Amino acid sequence: MASLSPQITNLIIMLGMMQVSKRIPFDDPNTLNIVRGVYLASNVIIALLYLYVQAQISKKNDMTTLKYVEPAPVGSSEEGKLVTTTIKAYDSQQLKSLFRGQLMGVGMMAFMHIYLKYTNPLLIQSIIPLKSAFESNLVKIHVFGTPAAGDLKRPFKQPAGFMSAMQGGAAQSDKKAVEAAERSGRGGAKEE
Repeated sequence: MASLSPQITNLIIMLGMMQVSKRIPFDDPNTLNIVRGVYLASNVIIALLYLYVQAQISKKNDMTTLKYVEPAPVGSSEEGKLVTTTIKAYDSQQLKSLFRGQLMGVGMMAFMHIYLKYTNPLLIQSIIPLKSAFESNLVKIHVFGTPAAGDLKRPFKQPAGFMSAMQGGAAQSDKKAVEAAERSGRGGAKEE
């Protein structure tokens, strides 16, 4: 499974867990509480993992300057904006977006489970977000010690998909794009 993309493995896990969830008696309160406990444990593990990554970011305190051109929104006539930041600030900003995404997922799952009475997604959402957290670039760099090169080079490449197309594509960090943005005066916001 190592050669399969994360999207394919997520699909395989989802289809498999849908079959497994058909055989689980969710009407039994004990079984339902066990599945709820697994879901909560999964989210606690993710939160602890992200807190550990935050501690590693603070500990490394990498103040290396990072310049990149942020793409303009789709449909906008303006050009990309030059962003000058540090590795520490960039990683912290990426981690905030991971936290925000996880909280949104928990909120949606709470709505679906508490108000709409859906129980099957609890099982799938116990596994997929945990798998995604361990596959995130920040976890690979700060927990597993993978060098920040190739796909892990900052700024991180956005995964291919509908949402990345709506955001205007990937950030450009090549010297030519950065110099062109500096000459044209696009940007100006230095993030600390």
